[in-house]
Amino acid sequence: MEKSGKICSNFTGVTTTILETKLPYPVGDYQCKLDGKGRLMFPADFQEQLGDLSGEGFVLRPGLFRKCIEMYTMKEWQQKQEKLKQLSPFVKVNVDLMRKYNAGARLVKLDSTGRLLIPKPLIEQSDLDKEVVIIALPEYMEIWDKGAYHKANMEMDQATLEQLLQEKFGQQ
Repeated sequence: MEKSGKICSNFTGVTTTILETKLPYPVGDYQCKLDGKGRLMFPADFQEQLGDLSGEGFVLRPGLFRKCIEMYTMKEWQQKQEKLKQLSPFVKVNVDLMRKYNAGARLVKLDSTGRLLIPKPLIEQSDLDKEVVIIALPEYMEIWDKGAYHKANMEMDQATLEQLLQEKFGQQ
């Protein structure tokens, strides 16, 4: 995590420096609109959280487990590619895996007005409509059709969530 300092003055006139921790990814989910040309305008607070990452561009690929789009920063995408490079290219199943994982991936950048142009094949594969949701996960972000996102989120009930959290993060 990166830290930045902000200088603030309190009501007594004493100047202090507040350390803010900058996360590597935005936090939470964001409602967005997709225009007729496939351009997605990020909400201002999402853009602010992205910071310098938005200037580097992103890699979009079809969702691995769901009908959504996975969105990687360049750094995260390069890390995934490094892991794939560790597989022997002389083993057929490895090459099949690399090919399948990279199929449909596209490099995209924000335009001058801060919009992300999503390639039409990815929009169609993910069934995106005008209302979309971006959700930040620990290693990448997902772009969902709003209705599909809410439906997928309802598939896990509170009891199952609690049980999984306890199993994965609880005291052993």
